[in-house]
Amino acid sequence: MSNELSHLLLAATFAADKHRDQRRKNADASPYVNHPLAVATVLAIDGGVTDVDLLTAALLHDTVEDTATSNDEIVELFDSEVSDLVNEVTDDKTLPKQRRKQLQIENAPHKSDRAKQLKIADKICNVRDIDVASPANWDADRKVQYLDWAVSVIDGCRGVNQTLDELFDQTITEARDRLTA
Repeated sequence: MSNELSHLLLAATFAADKHRDQRRKNADASPYVNHPLAVATVLAIDGGVTDVDLLTAALLHDTVEDTATSNDEIVELFDSEVSDLVNEVTDDKTLPKQRRKQLQIENAPHKSDRAKQLKIADKICNVRDIDVASPANWDADRKVQYLDWAVSVIDGCRGVNQTLDELFDQTITEARDRLTA
């Protein structure tokens, strides 16, 4: 087995273990690990990304933010390049939610090209989830607010992967169309 494939499988296993007790907020309470797997898949399959460190970071992108995972663990098991990329897309959970959301908009244009692609893939997956499997307590207005915010974040990430840009636009359009149907 290639070293790169081993690296990706280790990251998927690590993410599955770290997120094992977490569930999405949708009505089915689907396993949270489905989300990082979907983000990595969007990058690789839809976005044509072959950068193993970026795909590894996609699998791990929520571990530091949402689990008891430290940056040191990521460095030790993977490397500092993966850890740096994970950190670049990690929100500071000590800040209020609205501030974190505003910082995503403000900081998006200043992210590395790799982090921008990861952000776009993450938002594509989140918008798809909001569209077809949203949290049970979200009404149409809250969904529209999320879509508007996601567009504001991604506007600062555009221009590094045209395919992902186009897929994000298509995903937003489809979600908006279903909300207004």
